[in-house]
Amino acid sequence: MLLALPFLDLRLHHVGFVVADITSQIEGFCRSLNCHWNGEIVHDPIQKVRVAFLNTPRTSDAQIELVEPAGNQAPVLRFLQEKGGGLHHLCYEVAGLEAQMAEMRIRGAIIARRPQPAAAFGGRRIAWLLTKEQLLVELLELPTAGRS
Repeated sequence: MLLALPFLDLRLHHVGFVVADITSQIEGFCRSLNCHWNGEIVHDPIQKVRVAFLNTPRTSDAQIELVEPAGNQAPVLRFLQEKGGGLHHLCYEVAGLEAQMAEMRIRGAIIARRPQPAAAFGGRRIAWLLTKEQLLVELLELPTAGRS
């Protein structure tokens, strides 16, 4: 019998897909997943990527993020070259970033990248962890006063 241990308060924020070129793939994603795009692409110099977010008709659904490498030093470039892109990560929005990281480490995850600000989220911090099952998880801190 498997027991589901309680996590801290998690909310699925988005599912990330790595693509070679956002503008050439966005129409197909929107058509296939019944999404719409606001036309915005955000460049994140820290992550070395360009990202776009797609929304389904239900506002309560998690977003779909398209992630494009922004140069030869982009961490996702290797994933694109070796796997051809595709499903890359799940992102959870959390109230206590450090507490959730500690909880995931107790469960066997390793920290792939320590917290840092993300341009796509108004400077809110994100962290990356790799679970024992080799799932890449992004944690996004909830907004605080003065941040979006």
